[in-house]
Amino acid sequence: MRYSVRKTVLSVFILYGLLTGTPLAITAQGLQALKNWEAGQVVTTEEVRAFGIDSCFMAEEIPDRVWLRMQGKTYKENPHIGRSDLRHIRTLHWDYDQKIHIGEMVCNKDISNDLVEIFKALYEARYPIQRMVLPDEYDADDERQMQANNSSCFCYRPIAGSKTLSKHALGMAVDLNTLYNPYVRRRKNGTLFIQPSNASQYINRAANFPYKIDKNDLAYKLFKKHGFRWGGDWTSHKDYQHFDR
Repeated sequence: MRYSVRKTVLSVFILYGLLTGTPLAITAQGLQALKNWEAGQVVTTEEVRAFGIDSCFMAEEIPDRVWLRMQGKTYKENPHIGRSDLRHIRTLHWDYDQKIHIGEMVCNKDISNDLVEIFKALYEARYPIQRMVLPDEYDADDERQMQANNSSCFCYRPIAGSKTLSKHALGMAVDLNTLYNPYVRRRKNGTLFIQPSNASQYINRAANFPYKIDKNDLAYKLFKKHGFRWGGDWTSHKDYQHFDR
């Protein structure tokens, strides 16, 4: 029965393509990835259209499947923030491969609508974001996910190199294209602390390279428009990937 339904759905899309001249690029696998919201998967414009673009950019209460994945990783029992304070963001994003990727992010409910608007605008502009999966995929290891150039928001953790809670711990900060926009701080002994540790070639912000965020960048302009601060403006250290409110 399941196969028959799937076959019928695909037949309808084939007929639609023949009648409208729309290239056929719809698969049951792509539609299933959208239905299950499998972040990291690649889908086509036709699959997005068939699924419904409005369902691809939204903030929702944390689904059970997501909440279970977060336990003991990005989420730890604490007195500051709970499940009801957080939202799960659905978004699509383009990359330099000219393909559409499914993305997801957990954030504070207070910025959830802003993030939906920002990421929808970035999608419409085909702004390149390489990866946007939950940090739980990396066991909430910030170094690992940053080395993978992952973009994320909520993670209950301290600021890098300190014991102070980060704004990420409250879901109020977003890190974007993290490998190419590193965190840089000069230690007391004069050496540089760079995170991720493999990003030293990207601390020269006068150089040209992919994914670089500066004040001419669309992401910078959109986040600032929505009232966020940019870590690249800070003086005591630089956090080029970081936007918070």
